[in-house]
Parts: sequence; structure tokens; C-alpha cells
Amino acid sequence: MVPRLKRPLKVPFLLKEDFMVYQNQRGTYDAFDEEALNIENVVETLKDIVKFYGYNPIHTPLYEQTELFARTSGESSDIVTKEMFTFIDKGGRNITLRPEVTAGVIRAIVNNKLYATKDLPLKYYYYGPTFRYERPSKGRYRQFNQFGVECVGVNSYLSDVETISLGFNALQTLGFENIVLKINTLGDEESRKNYQVALREFFKDKIQNMCDDCKRRYETNVLRILDCKDPEDQEIIKDAPKMKDYLNENSKEYFTKVISLLDEQQIPYEIDDNLVRGLDYYSHVVFEYHYYLKDGTSIGAIGAGGHYDNLVSEIGGPALSSVGFAIGIERVNTLLKELMPESLEKTSLDVYIIHMGEETLQTSFILMQELRNNCFKVDMCLENKSLGQQFKIANRKNAKFALIIGENEMKSYVYPVKNLKTTVQEEVDYHDLIDYLTNKIVFEEEEEC
Repeated sequence: MVPRLKRPLKVPFLLKEDFMVYQNQRGTYDAFDEEALNIENVVETLKDIVKFYGYNPIHTPLYEQTELFARTSGESSDIVTKEMFTFIDKGGRNITLRPEVTAGVIRAIVNNKLYATKDLPLKYYYYGPTFRYERPSKGRYRQFNQFGVECVGVNSYLSDVETISLGFNALQTLGFENIVLKINTLGDEESRKNYQVALREFFKDKIQNMCDDCKRRYETNVLRILDCKDPEDQEIIKDAPKMKDYLNENSKEYFTKVISLLDEQQIPYEIDDNLVRGLDYYSHVVFEYHYYLKDGTSIGAIGAGGHYDNLVSEIGGPALSSVGFAIGIERVNTLLKELMPESLEKTSLDVYIIHMGEETLQTSFILMQELRNNCFKVDMCLENKSLGQQFKIANRKNAKFALIIGENEMKSYVYPVKNLKTTVQEEVDYHDLIDYLTNKIVFEEEEEC
């Protein structure tokens, strides 16, 4: 008897009658129908707005060398220490799914020497998936989409204010009326070094009683302690020295100009002395867009960004100042659904064709294609179903009109067209159908406005 070799199966062996139920991974989600439509509408609205400001699209890979994010985000940041999806590829390279997009955009600018071949500032917008291994919560996922902009190559407070204004206007256009900008300055390198000395001295006798994250940050980047969310630590932090007291004259003047122009633009803001943001590459202005309910309750930040001076040179390019922001699309969409459901669109059709009998199927199909070629959103049932079933489908698909085709209609080329909202039905000659539907649908849209 030949002995059997025991080899572990690499993949579970399933008999034909067996099956597995596959679930989406924790921290991910499926979007379809209205949910997917609303996300697309948010993104398209943002794209339309940034184009008015002279921004062009840029697409970068979903993964980069791990060192890119470790170097640019800062080894003390939560992104690097806790949240990155990192793996070794088949070539032995250390790869990370992007936890944010700015580093990849700047890497692309440096690799392709865009700073040398195009006019400055370079203005790019991006949209796409990002990945962070954090605890999933309402509106926050491990795979999520960010929309953002980067303005690269001009060291001017005007660039900062233009970018802040762009984000503010974009969120208002989406329907967030009660936006308040929280803003702070981290000053230039000299100012930050002086401030870090003061913070280190302040926390020296207190750090042992603070959380483990704060203890780590004390050694790696003491500024990041200000971002701690632990309630007990926040009580200690509120008495810490303030950045504004350690700014040199250049940094003071820069921030004063930003604030003055925000006043001129009538953008509501609050100066938050503890705002440092979670990425180490920021300098000078950092900001967050906070949304407030009518009763004054804060929903928190729905977008954020800041100014950065050294990121381009750290990646191998020239010393170019930049500014940008990012908006979490899922966060925005969740808030729109909860707070402004009336602003969301539903999937809809212009026309649903209802056919009566097997012999009308082909005629209905041909007419459907003709209407689509004339820019109408049209659908029909591709199998025989009763009149009642087809009308139910038309209503579920939120069709504006039902076009009915039976044997008599095929012969006469006159079709009953029913307004599914008003239930008014009219007879329309085939040759007048395009003009009729165009006028009716335009009228319907004007009525809705």
C-alpha cells in the first residue's frame, strides 16, 4: 500500500453542493443605486467647482513605497504608527496602500518635473480611494474616498486664502450652510523649534501621567500632543503654551494677512490654538471646516488642510511652498443623507416603455434605442410581463412617463404617453414623439426648480 502524503490544502475544497457566503471586509461598504448616485453627484459638484479655480485632474497610484508616507506624514503621526496597510510584495519591496493622497501627488510632480515644464503654481485636484486601518465608525471606513486639491509652487498668503475659500465655497454649494473655519498657525521652522522647546519644558513633569500616545509623541514630535483626544489629557493640554506666543515677526505677519483677508472674504472662522493636524509636513496655516447644526451643535470636521513648505524638497524636488485640503466623501454623503435628505437625488428615467404581447417586444426595443440616441433615459422589460407588473416597475424606477405599445399602436404609429406623476395620458404621433417628450421633460424640470 502506497502511503498517503499529508499536504495542507491551500484553498478550502468545496463539493458542488457546498457553498460559502462571502462578506465585505470590516471597514468597507457597497454603494449602489441612490447611494452610489449621491456619491457621484457630490464628486461631480466638487469637480465642477474646482475647475472655476483653474484646477486640473491628477491620477496617482493606489500604492506607493512605504518610505514615501513614513517620511512625509511623519513617523510620529497616527497614520504611520497605527493606520497604514503595509505589505511586502513579491519583489521584496515594502509597499503601502495610500493613507492620504498629497504625498503621491507631490511625488508625481517631482518624478515628472512638472515644476520645471509648467507654469507655477501647479493646481491639481484628485479623487479616489484611500486606506487607513482604524476603528470603523459612522461615516468613517478603512477604505474611503477623498477629494482634494494641491496648489504647488507659490509662497503667498493669497494662495492660502484662495484655497481656504475654495473649500468653504465647495461645502456651501453641497448644502452645508453653517460652516465655521477653525484655523491656526504653526509658524515657520524657527518659530516651531522655539515652541517645541517650550512644550517639552511644560510637559516634562506631566508626561508620566498622560496616555501612551502622548508619551511616544513627547519623544518624537511634541507638537502632536496637542492633538490628543483623551479627556484627561485635554485638561492638561489646555494650560500648555500657545503657538502664537512663539511666532517670529515674519510668521506673525503672514498669519495676520491670512486672517485679514478671511475677514474681507466674510468667511467665519475661529482661531484654535491647539489645532496642529495629523500630518507632520504642515507649516504656517492649518485649518479644518467644521459644520454646526442650527442649535449650535458641532458635527465636527468635514474637511481639512494646510500650508506646507518642505514636502516637495523632502521628496527630491526644489523648495516649493504649497497648500491643499481634502474632503472625505463618505463623511459628507452620510451627513447629507441625515441632515439634508431633500437635497439628494433619486435614480430616475425619462421614459419606461410598456409593451403588450410578444409581437410588440422588438418594436418596443427598437424605439427604446432610438429614444436613447436622442438623449432620453429609457428602459423597458425585456420579457413578457403583465401591464400591471410593468407599471409597477416603471414607478419603482421613478420614470417620468410611460409609453405604451400594443398591436394597434404598432400599426397606427400613435402611442399613448402617460405622465406617471399626474396620471394624464395623451396620444402622440411617432413623428412628434421626440419634440413632445423634450418639451414635457423640460417643463417638468422647470416645475421642480
